[in-house]
This record gives sequence, structure tokens and C-alpha cells, in this order.
Amino acid sequence: MRFQWPWLLASLVVLPLLVALYVRWQRRRVRYAVRFTNLDLLAGVVRSTPRWRRHVPAALYLSALAVLLVSLARPEAEVLVPRQEATIVLVMDASGSMAATDVQPTRMFSAQQAAKHFVDSAPEDFKIGLVSFATSAHVISPPTTDRNQVKLGLDTLQARGGTAMGEAINAAVTTSKGPSAQSGGLAPEGPPTVVLLLSDGASTIGASPIEAAKLAATSKVTIFTVALGTPTGVVEIADGTGGSRRVPVPPDPITLHQVSDLTGGRFYDAPTDRDLAAVYDQLGSKLGFERALEEVTALFSAVAIGLLVVGGVLSLRWLGRFP
Repeated sequence: MRFQWPWLLASLVVLPLLVALYVRWQRRRVRYAVRFTNLDLLAGVVRSTPRWRRHVPAALYLSALAVLLVSLARPEAEVLVPRQEATIVLVMDASGSMAATDVQPTRMFSAQQAAKHFVDSAPEDFKIGLVSFATSAHVISPPTTDRNQVKLGLDTLQARGGTAMGEAINAAVTTSKGPSAQSGGLAPEGPPTVVLLLSDGASTIGASPIEAAKLAATSKVTIFTVALGTPTGVVEIADGTGGSRRVPVPPDPITLHQVSDLTGGRFYDAPTDRDLAAVYDQLGSKLGFERALEEVTALFSAVAIGLLVVGGVLSLRWLGRFP
């Protein structure tokens, strides 16, 4: 919590003084009560009203005063508020390993369906782009608010070729920030840019994903990564003799974890289609809001008023007076 006028917190020094005055006043009341001649009647009154009760309203009044004094400093709290604008680039692995069936019905189909759900659930003012990568990277759709364009692009993806992950990261940064970002130049100011990178295997060709992530961090692009598939995933490829052979295609969570860490993002593991859908739901809620400081003076004032009301009610009920 922060305060716009923190120097006004110095007013809290009056609280210990008020407590000391209250304690002194209570002692004077006790000395006066001892002079009461009808001690039997006094004892009956003391038994019918527990001593701790008469201090509760005063404690509530002092608490209300403390909260009001804090509110004078105009406190601010960090809260989640809806983002007004953002650019999100979906980076989808379309290499041959995405044909594996360890994620039913295939890794590719599950990824396409989850991505479409994410596109539909994203705030309508967000721009969404699409980059696919296999042996090379391709910008399928520059960032746009046209959801149908992005979903049609997702439908064109086919699993084949290698895995140029680093090239895809560079392409995503370029399409969202401009050509100067890829060369390490200063990124233009504007709405936050986020890359959602989904891959099911290690990079096999082109630029290093780690170096590409470093350039993305320089351009203030945050990358969230998702590792799709299981360590036992396999695909069948032609062996050149008319037959086929089974090739293991485990995901590469280590590299994806490094990419997200370098850019301040987060890594997710999605070995099944349900896990992948849950990841996209989490990402949608995370990207749809941002943390911002908001003044909460009104909340403090409301709490103080509530304390005063409770203190007054208890004083009337227990002690028969107000305040």
C-alpha cells in the first residue's frame, strides 16, 4: 500500500495521547466510585455490567479515529483492473511432431481448438496476431481485432517439417513491435505486447530460442510458453523404403521455461487436451487484467463510519449512553 500524502500519517501520534487520557479518566472514575456510600448497591451494579464492556466502545471509537487519520493520507492499493488495450501474438508449433496422438485426437487439433477458444474469450479491444512455425516461421495474421481472420488462420495449420522456434519468436516480436525490435532497437511505446508460444518439441533449425527471447525482453515483449504433449509421444514418418518408423517426439520444457523466464512470462505444462484448455483459460484471465494503484480513501472512510456506528450501538446497549 502507498500513500499520496504520507506526511499526514504523523497525525497518528495523537492516538497514544488519547489512550493515556482515557486510562487516566478511568482511574479517576474508579476513585470516585469508591466514595459511594451504598457499597452493596455498587457491587450489584459492577456484577451486572462486566468491566471489559465499558472499554469496547472506546476502543472502537479510537480505531475509527485511527482509520480516519490514515484515510487523510489518501491510501492507494494495488488492484486488478481490466486492460483497455493489448497486443497478443499466438505462436503455434506446426512441425511434424504435432501429428502425435498422445494428446487426443492429435496435438495439432487440440492446439487449434484451445487457441480458438482463447481468441473468442479475449477482450474485444485486444489485437491478436498469429505466427506459425515448422521448418520456417510464417506470419499468418498480423495483430488485428478481426477474430475470424485469426481463427481462419488457425484452420490452415498442418503438421509437417522441423521446428524453427527461435525464428518464430523473432517473427512474433517483429509483427507486433516493428522491424527495429528484431535488431535490438528501442521498442515503440504503446499497449503491452504478449506472445503465447505453444510448442511440443525442441528447436531443430534456425535462430536460437534463447537469443530470440533476449531480444524479445529488450523489446519489452513478455512470452508465456506452453509445452504440449507427453514424454512418450511418437509420430510415424516414412523411412524411404515404402514403410514407416516410429520416432519419439517428447516436448522440450527446459527451453520453454528459459524463454518465459527471460521475458518475465510464465511456463505451463499441458500434457493433455484438458490441460491445454485450462492453460488458455488461465492465460485469458491473467492477460485480461492488469495491476494498478487505486485510491481507497473511500473504503477507509466507510470502515471508520462502520466502527463508529458499532461503537455507538454497543454503548447504548451496554452502558445506556451515547457516546
